[in-house]
Amino acid sequence: MNNVRMLRVLGVLVGLALMPMPQAAAQTLADTFVAAYRNSELLEQNRALLRVSDEDLFQAQSRLLPVVNFITRATASQQRIEMRGAPTVTNSTARLNFGLSAEITLVDFGRGRLAIDFAREQVFSARAGLIVVEQQVLLQAAQAYLNVISQRDTVALRRANMALIEQELRAARQRFELGDSTRTDVAIAEARLAAAQSALAAAEGDLAVAREDYRLAVGVYPDNLRQPPRLPRLPATLAEGQALARRQHPAILQAQHQVSAADLMVESARAGRLGAVTGEVGAGVAGESGRVVRDLSGSITWAVPLYDGGRLNSSERQAVAQREAQRAALNQQVAGVLQSVGANWAQLEVARARLAASALQIEAAQTAYDAVRAEAELGSRTTLDVLNAEQELLDARSARIAATAGVQLASYALLQATGQLTVASLNLGIPTYDVEAYAAGFARSRPVSAPRSEQGDRLDRIMGRHGTGAGGDVLNLGP
Repeated sequence: MNNVRMLRVLGVLVGLALMPMPQAAAQTLADTFVAAYRNSELLEQNRALLRVSDEDLFQAQSRLLPVVNFITRATASQQRIEMRGAPTVTNSTARLNFGLSAEITLVDFGRGRLAIDFAREQVFSARAGLIVVEQQVLLQAAQAYLNVISQRDTVALRRANMALIEQELRAARQRFELGDSTRTDVAIAEARLAAAQSALAAAEGDLAVAREDYRLAVGVYPDNLRQPPRLPRLPATLAEGQALARRQHPAILQAQHQVSAADLMVESARAGRLGAVTGEVGAGVAGESGRVVRDLSGSITWAVPLYDGGRLNSSERQAVAQREAQRAALNQQVAGVLQSVGANWAQLEVARARLAASALQIEAAQTAYDAVRAEAELGSRTTLDVLNAEQELLDARSARIAATAGVQLASYALLQATGQLTVASLNLGIPTYDVEAYAAGFARSRPVSAPRSEQGDRLDRIMGRHGTGAGGDVLNLGP
């Protein structure tokens, strides 16, 4: 009975020893996107720049509020009086002042409100710019992911090719020893093996470089990457993709807010001719030679510029020119986005065609290789014929690897071109940076997330063909 138990325990231990060790969890493209989003220093930089814009808005709002200063001044003076025939008289005085001064702009003819609207448009522009950077980060992550997989598959293909050539070399040597072939066949196989070893070394080097590129784009080294997932949902037609990009691409939204800001600057420059009405209230206590003097004052001032050497006229002309430049930049941005959608659409079509052709190429090359190898065994084909057929098959499989990665990369590039390559649109299921959280702690007047200014709404009506919506379909990034 004890022997039976010992055998059972031994069997269990052997079974446990033979069980495969658990491998690290496979890393998907979605995991890569998440890591890139969380680790990107470029995103951190632009988030900080967004907070800079939030502070500009806060400062613009603060300019409409009174400024209160506490003033302390200590003065001392000595007066020496000399008269002929009379003794010199010296008078010394010391004075200490404490006071409060409050100043507020009562009427600025709308410049303060325009400054707030301008700062708000800059905040919206920075938010759109942050999404532009987010898309760039995610596309670079996708490119690095696909590059690592392509290089990894290429290394595996090169190793298999080298093993096959080694087999052909052994067969050539055996036939040479039996007198069925010449030394030339052996030399050809040896040369092909050396070339295969060189190609394998180059592929391993490319894989090492791809891993470093992945580390730069994602923040961590790749570990057990899965094959690419199914393609994301894409626009059905080129026209649909361009309409989607025109409506929601963050670069277009960013340019629109810059145009709105430029419109506000023109209005502010024109309002500067009217000057400003300011009010000031002061209260102070002064001590001098044992006396205490209390003072209370108030004043209202309206200052209108009559002559400034042409500065106001120049500022207005400059603002108008800046507005024209921003409108041209908006038109150029729209044209560039539409061109990008069209170019990426064409690249996707080419990549799909290459992928379909590579499948036919592999099938034909495999058939040719099998036939040549069978004929070589019968003596009607040489070693060179077999190696050439094998090289054709290798080239076809390499083309398939490149074409597969090309379709994937072109798909995500098209998503970026249409403005959909974001964490929210990809439905990655992670919390994103809250663009309103920082400003929520000090926002005054209208919140930063308030609707756009009147100037922005007017721009939308003027340039309605560009659209301002931010909606879009949610993409499911499958395993």
